[in-house]
Amino acid sequence: MLKKYFLYLIRWQLSTPILAIVLLWLSDMSTLWATVVANLIGGLIFFWVDKFIFKKAYAQTPLWEISDNTKCEDCGAVGRGYRIVEWLDYNRSNDKTPEYRCEKCKDKKMEEVSGKLKKKK
Repeated sequence: MLKKYFLYLIRWQLSTPILAIVLLWLSDMSTLWATVVANLIGGLIFFWVDKFIFKKAYAQTPLWEISDNTKCEDCGAVGRGYRIVEWLDYNRSNDKTPEYRCEKCKDKKMEEVSGKLKKKK
């Protein structure tokens, strides 16, 4: 997070000279309109920089949730249950009805999710 904050501070400082140049270029306009145009131009440029700085990092390995005394969604076995919560762009952290799987079935589900993620790329 500190790295992102540092990059953001640098980006903030870079916006100052760019916006100052635009304001000088538009000096024949009223101050209000020149400021509006300069901010629009800054937004067009720095939206992409901010998007890069604050891009979401995806988990390279699956994040599992483990729960005891659950029923497997696939085979119906009762016992320790597993579910993938996050993996790459797969995210079920806010799932209202989580589906748990037993030790055997969790591997099948992992392969299924893995296949879908590879197809998206």
